[in-house]
Amino acid sequence: MGATEERHDVTGVERRETGLSRRLWAASALLCAGLLLSACGDAGRFQVATPQASPAKPPRAAQQNPAAEREHERILSSYGGAYDDPKLEALITKTVDRLVAASDRPDLSYKVTILNSGAVNAFALPTGQLYVTRGLIALASDTSELSSVLSHEMAHVLAKHASIREDQARQAAIVTRVVTDMGSDPDLTALALAKTKLTMASFSRAQEFEADGIGVGISARAQFDPYGAARFLSSMERNAALKASRASADPRSQDFLSSHPATPERVQNAQANARQYSSPDGGERDRESYLATIDGMVYGEDPSEGFVRGRRFLHPKLGFTFTAPEAFTLDNTAQAVIGVREGGNQAMRFDVVRVASEQTLAEYLNSGWMENVDKASTEEMTINGLPAAAAVAHGDQWQFRVYALRFGSDVYRFIFAAKQKTTESERNARETVGSFRRLTLEEIQAARPLRIKIITAQPGDTVESLSHRMSGVDKPAERFRVLNGLDAHAEVKVRDRVKIVVD
Repeated sequence: MGATEERHDVTGVERRETGLSRRLWAASALLCAGLLLSACGDAGRFQVATPQASPAKPPRAAQQNPAAEREHERILSSYGGAYDDPKLEALITKTVDRLVAASDRPDLSYKVTILNSGAVNAFALPTGQLYVTRGLIALASDTSELSSVLSHEMAHVLAKHASIREDQARQAAIVTRVVTDMGSDPDLTALALAKTKLTMASFSRAQEFEADGIGVGISARAQFDPYGAARFLSSMERNAALKASRASADPRSQDFLSSHPATPERVQNAQANARQYSSPDGGERDRESYLATIDGMVYGEDPSEGFVRGRRFLHPKLGFTFTAPEAFTLDNTAQAVIGVREGGNQAMRFDVVRVASEQTLAEYLNSGWMENVDKASTEEMTINGLPAAAAVAHGDQWQFRVYALRFGSDVYRFIFAAKQKTTESERNARETVGSFRRLTLEEIQAARPLRIKIITAQPGDTVESLSHRMSGVDKPAERFRVLNGLDAHAEVKVRDRVKIVVD
């Protein structure tokens, strides 16, 4: 979601200046509850707020080419830029150096970038550029778990999986153009586009198993605990399950599991691979050093890019906030802020668009970017002192209410979709837009990021008591278990070092 310009979305929501874009909108908006299915998109969220930090210092120089540079910039845009933390960079540099030396190709070069995103993800480009999010780093509990992810991504490079996937992506682009040209049925066209993009973002099952095997071997030869891979795959599954419990939409929008599917079979396979190298108690975990390194690291969304707290979205840098309706779950995705009601029969999208200053908001709503707008329904209004306009649009299966608000030099857009127009859906739209307002100076100053804090369990501490010390997270007891790699029955022990989230 660009700050002042339309961006291309992976579902084809906003292809300006084409007749197809208007036909696609109805189907794509229908998919707004399912936008989380898309792989990382081309659009940044609020570009003006993206941190301009430099990538993590590379342990080695990866090969560069124009295509890789473009992909690198796209990844930075989609994942909040690079996260600057010298302690983490040093840890990753040391870890990658060990892994490279233990691999079959110690001559290959790698460059690692820590992404400023709370998503749990890691991936590799064919050039040896590796990416890992701080969300993944926060979920890992020791260096051996992090090494299992890095070695897995190195394995994709070593086995040339990333190159194969790049070829498939080029083929997918051709398929997309064909679908676009022939798309007489907008619903089927949008679904086909979304499915093509998602399919080509994934490695094959065989490639994942192969990368698991190679990665476990590299970690073991580097003297890391090879069972770290199985532990971390299990942690990611628990994390995905916790997210899935919040909404009916797919929770894996930008997460590792969207492009690296995990199954119980994969966990068992990782354990079998590990047994070839070590007993369950063998190998280095480096837990104490790892936890000390991530102590104080930003957790979840970075407030500089806007963040979700419950049903509320706040953007302290741009100075506004709004609150979603009851029973809605908000997600700040790369394309937009998406809200989905329990049951999936209502959804909302919030984004930012460029509208010429001389164009009225009513004119914008009727300018043709969205099809089937009822021009007679268009009305201008003022919302909390801000100029605004609203209109209604109709689709075959969904009804839409659209609002545009001018805030400073930007125009923000709310799009509400309901399978049936009801008193509740109308009220939800009105109350959400009515909650859009400027943040006070005190609110802006109080908008601090959540952070990981490492503490030592004391006598009498339990999962429940320690989770009560968490701030700003939903389901704190379950979140505590996920963060600390604890299954449903595990308990903390005295003197255990554990992670909590504080503000």
